Amino acid sequence: MTSAAALTPALPSPLVEVRDDRFSRHGVRLLLKRDDLIHPQLIGNKWRKLVPNIEAARGRALVTFGGAYSNHLRATAAAGRLLGLPTVGVVRGDELAGRPLNPSLARCAADGMRLHFLDRSAYRRKGEPETLARILRESGAEGAYVIPEGGSNAEAVRGCVVLGEELRGRAEVVAVACGTGGTLAGLAAGLTPGQRALGVPVLKGGFLQAEVLALQERAFGARTGDWWLEERFHFGGYARTTPELETFAADFEDRHGVPVERLYVAKLLRALTALTEEGAFAPGTAVAAVVTGRPFPDGTERDQVRD
Repeated sequence: MTSAAALTPALPSPLVEVRDDRFSRHGVRLLLKRDDLIHPQLIGNKWRKLVPNIEAARGRALVTFGGAYSNHLRATAAAGRLLGLPTVGVVRGDELAGRPLNPSLARCAADGMRLHFLDRSAYRRKGEPETLARILRESGAEGAYVIPEGGSNAEAVRGCVVLGEELRGRAEVVAVACGTGGTLAGLAAGLTPGQRALGVPVLKGGFLQAEVLALQERAFGARTGDWWLEERFHFGGYARTTPELETFAADFEDRHGVPVERLYVAKLLRALTALTEEGAFAPGTAVAAVVTGRPFPDGTERDQVRD
């Protein structure tokens, strides 16, 4: 059986307070939960969500899904290389087949991931049993262990419970940026009564409430923990930023010397700054922001587009 110990995580991740007058003048303390320091290649919630699935795979090949710049694909490919597991990445967009690989997919391929490009119509139906069976057959991944897009399933949610447990008693509010909702679902379940979990969706559409609830029901049987969503800070949707957000992120980096990933972490920190200025947190509140990623050296997180 494959052991997660081979991935050598640095846990628990550090919790550090940063002095920022945009918070302190309202009597609010800002803490950063540095999950970006867990592992150099399986960063933050990627490690927490992937490891339970790798254990469940019991040595089988891994197949998963993502777009052309998917961080999840990169993390899965890296895990496969580190553990000697075959990996298959089903990539949205058959028009990409035959083209030169972008830096993100090239990294996946260098880590040994076999890439299978799928037309967008079939990709949207990948959750249907017949479509999934055809995808696995055509990609040569029959018998492989399937991890959903973004890595969020019941196993991943239960893996993220430990994140909440590491933050018990450390902050009244714990906030995390959300893509598929799995990290929030587990985080909230790991906190103690009296602590609240805040999710900041990076996609627009207002569907995440139902997704988080469904994940918790699959993992725990019912809604668990005290959590809510703040949906105003997607900045145009997944993989999109604005000049305002870029300026904010660069300023935060200059102030605190912390690298700020733009597509998730910057949106989270901007949301917390705005909410604090709006008086959403009572004086004396400690707010912990989970840093789930960091900028890639090749800058590919700036180039992502979801369509």
